[in-house]
Amino acid sequence: MKRYLWAAVAAAIVAMAVAVALALHGLRNLGADSGGDARPKADTGTECTGTRPVDSLPEADDGSPLERVVTHIDKLAHGKRYADVFTGLALDEDQHAADVWRIPSAAFDDAVCGSAVKGVTVRLHDTHVGRRTLDALADRIGDDMRRWDGTFEMREVGPDERGFVHVGVDDPDKAGPIVEKAYGEQNSRYIKVEYAEQAEAAVG
Repeated sequence: MKRYLWAAVAAAIVAMAVAVALALHGLRNLGADSGGDARPKADTGTECTGTRPVDSLPEADDGSPLERVVTHIDKLAHGKRYADVFTGLALDEDQHAADVWRIPSAAFDDAVCGSAVKGVTVRLHDTHVGRRTLDALADRIGDDMRRWDGTFEMREVGPDERGFVHVGVDDPDKAGPIVEKAYGEQNSRYIKVEYAEQAEAAVG
């Protein structure tokens, strides 16, 4: 997930941290648009075990079956047909699995499951919000990083593939009600305020 990092240091350092975080996390989160409860939901039990030959999908950067599947899902998520249902994606390399969060869609589920190759499992999870909504809200909150200086410190902001915007702060008890009030009842359903460690600028 892409991150906006705030270290309460010089603006140049903050900008560098944000740029690096965006590059590192951008690949893992793709998206859509809708509305509803943003909290992670229980697993739906929908699981697909790959049956198609590994070489039926284009070779990925590292050549692994899992990376081939993830790359294909990435392309599906960026296509116009499924842009409104996709929420996020994460890898479970130990289990040779991909976790996909989406607004339930039989067509998308069929496309994703049909892309799974032998040796790879795809696990589908329900959400009620898509990536466009999360991206827009994360960008809005990220623009307000210094808004509450002196009350609490906002340290991280970024969409989470599970269907919410993570807001990392130094004091969640104080920040939570303030952030939720600032962005309204509708948006607050998509916000999860949690403690985050102070980011540190690299030295050397």
